[in-house]
Amino acid sequence: MERFVLEIGTEEIPAGYIQPALKALARNLDGKLDAARVAHGKIAVYGTPRRLAVAVEDMAARQPSLTETITGPPARVGLDENGKPAVAAEKFAAKVGVKASRLQVVETEKGSYLAARVTRKGKATSALLKQILPELILSIPFPKTMRWGRGQIAFARPIHWILALFGDKTVVFRLDDRIKSGRYSRGHMFMAPGRLKVETAGQYPQCLEQVHVVADPLARKELVRRQVVEAATRAGGQVLEDEELIDIVTNLVETPVATVGRFDDQFLELPREILITAMREHQKYFAVVDAAGRLMSCFIAVNNTRTRDLELVARGHERVLRARLSDARFFFRADSKVSLDTWVDQLKGVLFQADLGTMYDKVERVRRLAGKLAEMTSPELKTDVERAARLCKADLVSQVVNEFPKLQGVMGRIYAAAAGENDQVAAAIEEHYRPVASGGRLPETMTGALLAIADKLDTICGCFNVGLVPTGASDPYALRRQGIGIVQIMLDKKLNLSLQTAVRASLNSYGSQAGEPLEQVAGQVVNFIANRINRMLVEEGYSKDIVAAVVAAGIDNIPYVWQRVAALDKLKGRPDFEPLAVAFKRVANILRKSGQKVEEKPRQELLVEAAERDLLQALDKVSLDVGRLLAIGDLEKALSSIASLRAAVDRFFDDVMVMVDDERLRRNRLALLGQIEGLFSRIADFSKIST
Repeated sequence: MERFVLEIGTEEIPAGYIQPALKALARNLDGKLDAARVAHGKIAVYGTPRRLAVAVEDMAARQPSLTETITGPPARVGLDENGKPAVAAEKFAAKVGVKASRLQVVETEKGSYLAARVTRKGKATSALLKQILPELILSIPFPKTMRWGRGQIAFARPIHWILALFGDKTVVFRLDDRIKSGRYSRGHMFMAPGRLKVETAGQYPQCLEQVHVVADPLARKELVRRQVVEAATRAGGQVLEDEELIDIVTNLVETPVATVGRFDDQFLELPREILITAMREHQKYFAVVDAAGRLMSCFIAVNNTRTRDLELVARGHERVLRARLSDARFFFRADSKVSLDTWVDQLKGVLFQADLGTMYDKVERVRRLAGKLAEMTSPELKTDVERAARLCKADLVSQVVNEFPKLQGVMGRIYAAAAGENDQVAAAIEEHYRPVASGGRLPETMTGALLAIADKLDTICGCFNVGLVPTGASDPYALRRQGIGIVQIMLDKKLNLSLQTAVRASLNSYGSQAGEPLEQVAGQVVNFIANRINRMLVEEGYSKDIVAAVVAAGIDNIPYVWQRVAALDKLKGRPDFEPLAVAFKRVANILRKSGQKVEEKPRQELLVEAAERDLLQALDKVSLDVGRLLAIGDLEKALSSIASLRAAVDRFFDDVMVMVDDERLRRNRLALLGQIEGLFSRIADFSKIST
């Protein structure tokens, strides 16, 4: 058992590429080693801006030998009348590399066949790695790749060296006939730029430390965190918590060195969001706050080089940031002189999407839809919702947002508050973008929630209306994320809002621009959101059949979907659930096979059997109970009440023939079963439940 290490040395890779690439590298290598039957232990990854590396503990020196039985032609074809190998047997034996006399007859489900037991000697791991590693390197996924020189391979950045060691031996291979693997790495670009000879795979991380490279991403991240905290303490404050920025900076440096910089107090007049963004987005600086959480006029920069004069380095950072903040102050002051309504008019010149009009067109659609949603849920908020909708995209033409795009919505809130808009309107302008990512914050105000739903629904409906439907590999308008956002907001605010009505209201603002009937497009949109709901519920741990059963019964009231799933999931654990589900499936099957559309109610005078009279009586009582329980939201008791029908349904099927020749009796009995199906379907389509 030996340690193996592979390092791919490159020009500087973008920070956001590194962690996904390392995960893919470890996953793919694990899969390839397993497929090659090479036993191995733990896999670890190392990565910096200039290298991607993977190390494997306890890797076997060679594959184990493999003995397998290979089935050949039928015995009646492979053997002659004397039981000797015929031509077919000879050809099969030659193919698998054994003598025909060593073939055996084995019995299978299809009859007697010739078979050979073949032992394949395991190959040396080093030989297998020569085949695996080039494929492994080129299989690493990146958002964008490039070619360089005259080569044909593509990678995130040009590859300059490859280190591949199995124990103390080099695994020699070539990549694109230009880059040859070896035992040499390279040190820090500035502090130790020369080649570094690594004698054994076990020495790899320690060798890099000697040339100022902290290769372990987790160790480097903790080093960044510790240095940033210590620097903030030296500045008399504490670092503003920003885990994402720590991850970014970790992947920008090979040896972190934190220093404190300062800026003029006059810049503190800017909104804190502008200051933080100016430091964070362009320069990757950490903001510092005092004990009360107020921004201080200093920042933390993390350098990639140790220098003798950190004060000189800090002054360089200060000079760069001063220019950024001066620009930001100029833009903010200029923006503050313009009214929001002026910006709204300027949106007429901003394209939303070629087939869907300008951003001004979108704002008008969202305003109308948001007003209707407010009428349906919170009429008292309609004025605020419509005002917030009119202003929600205004800051897109502001100079600050043009410079710092991530502040869209945030600056809208700040400018609206400064212009005297009320708190609900100002907050909704920022909140309508939420959630901006998976697990992100949701709108806190109801005004913001309604506006967020309207904005996202307008985008989804518009894209579906003109045929811009997401595919398995493409979702350029992030419609899936927006669909999930709609569901999350409705759940969070417990909005008993008709999804069908909201979708139709949104589509009515467009007309049928794609030439398809609006009802057809509405069905596509609802089905799209139903798929998001299905996936979300399964990811929460509910069984697929329970989820499918509830979703099939309707998703018009989204919070109610979750309540039904939870109640049905609890009922499924009861011992009488499966017989109940089986009985319902029988009801559904009979109705489907009858081919008759039964809409009328069963007539009492046509119930000639005691079992069907008893079933109708029980059904009437349960229907009243279920209606009352559903009205107060007690789904568990409603389901328990439905479950009480089981005995009456079982007796009905035991004693009554549904599909009798008498058409009046047959239709009446089908009507009775239709009533049962309708009762069950208020909760779920039980036919989709596994039994």
